[in-house]
Amino acid sequence: MARDDERLRILKMIEAGQITAEQGLELLKALQGAEAAQGGSVPPARWLRIRVTDATTGRQRVHVTIPLSLADLGLRISGRFLSGISGGQLQEVLEGLRKGGIGKLVEVVDEEEGERVEITVE
Repeated sequence: MARDDERLRILKMIEAGQITAEQGLELLKALQGAEAAQGGSVPPARWLRIRVTDATTGRQRVHVTIPLSLADLGLRISGRFLSGISGGQLQEVLEGLRKGGIGKLVEVVDEEEGERVEITVE
């Protein structure tokens, strides 16, 4: 049942224009691969949440929530929105996810672009 919810969330992200159809297809394929690798067992729901807000107004520019099982692919896709985070920092985030961390993983403020990036696991 949780997998159906994850599929629906991916489709809604495509509909909202948060990701392209090609990116959605990649996410669905990764979800199918995760199901096969787990033998159909469903882990407790955990989510990776990425927020990019305007540092001066506080208005959200990007707000993406993906299943934690798809975090590696999701971070690579959303990397284009994360101008304040380097590739090395993304690897640190992925290591934190693999260790089972919960809570805020990264918060970066980019003064030049006027953006605040926050990555959390819920």
